[in-house]
Amino acid sequence: MEAAALRILDAHHHFWNFEGDGYYPWLQGEYNENFFLGDYTGMLQTFLPEQYGGATAGYSVVGTVHVEAERARDQEVAETRFLESLHGADSRFPAAIVAHATLARQDAAEVLAQQAASPLVRGIRSKPVTSPSTDRSVFGEPGTLQDPRFIEGLALLETHGLSWDLRVPYWHLSEAAEVVEQFPGITVIINHCGLPLDRSADGIAAWRVGMEALAALPNTAVKVSELGLPRNRWDRASNEAVVADTVAIFGYERSMFASNLPVATLTAPTFGEVVDTVLAALPSASREQLDRLFSETAAEYYNVDLSTLT
Repeated sequence: MEAAALRILDAHHHFWNFEGDGYYPWLQGEYNENFFLGDYTGMLQTFLPEQYGGATAGYSVVGTVHVEAERARDQEVAETRFLESLHGADSRFPAAIVAHATLARQDAAEVLAQQAASPLVRGIRSKPVTSPSTDRSVFGEPGTLQDPRFIEGLALLETHGLSWDLRVPYWHLSEAAEVVEQFPGITVIINHCGLPLDRSADGIAAWRVGMEALAALPNTAVKVSELGLPRNRWDRASNEAVVADTVAIFGYERSMFASNLPVATLTAPTFGEVVDTVLAALPSASREQLDRLFSETAAEYYNVDLSTLT
């Protein structure tokens, strides 16, 4: 199938405006030499629908799901209002929002209620505290997957009918599955193929164990996104293998394509390269399966009516 003919509902990307009122500490504050993908100076600029449209020109992107962009944590609800204003200008960009609420914070219930009141908010991304590498542990520390306060906040998502975007590196996937199993009523969407940052045989084996544990739970889905590697590397061959494995583990019914723009620009040469990598990884996919992957799965999980976007 020709890539340009695909109908794409981009399930994960970010907008930010450096000329606006919002503040993004990780982008506008002190530079982080340890950023997981490497040098990120290339994206230290405003990225709005105009820039997104330029990056995806030539492709049929019918709409997007915006995922919280780590705006200052006292501006969580303000970020949602900013995105609502963009939706008001063009209801496709974004068509839905995954907002933020710090689940381990004392005011989690209040923030969740405010976020849930937005007609565009479908879910929450609240990153648990994770270890920086496989040889270090943060097990049981505040904000981790074992923190009772984090678990209490997570439980509130079901009350509001919100999903949880789970973003952890691959060495936390198995313990994440233990947490997710406790909440069968919450839809959990794994970000970025579970971040398989170590493509060695041992690294992929550990990643696969965690992904299979999560996929065994019927309330999970996965985003086929962010295939970049540390030190700003793009490894086409191993990226294709990761995509093939991810879709094999979760199936097309629970897999959704996402660009992770503009973060993806730190490693992938172009949006087209990301799309081509996914297509090359799935040479036997039918038109129906590609429709699921590139638009229909995301529309189902994020409650987006595709008929209003095309």
